[in-house]
Amino acid sequence: MYYFKTLETILFEENPQKKFDTFTYFYTQFLNNEIVFEKEYLPLGLEKPSYDSFLKIVLPKEVKQRKYFDTVEGKAKLLHTICHIEYCAVDLALDAAYRFMNLPFEYYADWLEVAEDEIRHFKMCEKLLHRLGYQYGDFEVHTNLFEAMKKTTTLLSRMAIVPRYLEANGLDQNPKIMEKLKSNPDETNYAILEALNIILEEEITHVQKGDRWFKYACKEEQIEPEQTYLKLLEEFYPGSTQKKQSLNFEARKKAGFSCDELKRLANSESCE
Repeated sequence: MYYFKTLETILFEENPQKKFDTFTYFYTQFLNNEIVFEKEYLPLGLEKPSYDSFLKIVLPKEVKQRKYFDTVEGKAKLLHTICHIEYCAVDLALDAAYRFMNLPFEYYADWLEVAEDEIRHFKMCEKLLHRLGYQYGDFEVHTNLFEAMKKTTTLLSRMAIVPRYLEANGLDQNPKIMEKLKSNPDETNYAILEALNIILEEEITHVQKGDRWFKYACKEEQIEPEQTYLKLLEEFYPGSTQKKQSLNFEARKKAGFSCDELKRLANSESCE
């Protein structure tokens, strides 16, 4: 089984179940060292999201957000949002493992492992969504994560923006959602809390992987990581480093952020 050609098929697959089943078989072959890496391969650009055919896509401002999760519909919308983030994260991990050539074997192993985690996260949340009587696709979605994938065409920018910025932002937001769920305790909210706790712990390792390979790319290009990171954030998200932010310092430190970096990102004098 060829590595890049098979991964390309999985990445472009529009049927979720087929995507997941094919990946599971491919990943088993990968772990058993039964994969052949092509010496020369030209990756294709992904012009539209793999979910384009079965989800209703709208502008980000048109996706209605709920502040409270005290109704069945509110819980379902929250779970649908998480499902969509996780489904996008599957493609982001697959694309990271497919898009960039001639890297150490450990790089590809890292992002395939992330893809497996994200599939498991998606299925876990989709199961809870089904329990409420809803399906993935019942609510509108936006393409912010897909657009980030399209724009980050180098290893340096991809590792900085996707795991180290967007996914790291998830480390900040997850505990806030969990606090809201705790304020309305019931059986469903406890189940969602359990899922979010699993996701939070495992997403820390994903950001760690992004941190590792971002610093690898910086070393290869002989550039300083922390200033390069801030520069890239401003390039892709102007003004993002100027806001005073509430960060999950503990989780971000575990993921590889330095104290000086966190103080700069939070515009704070402390990283506690």
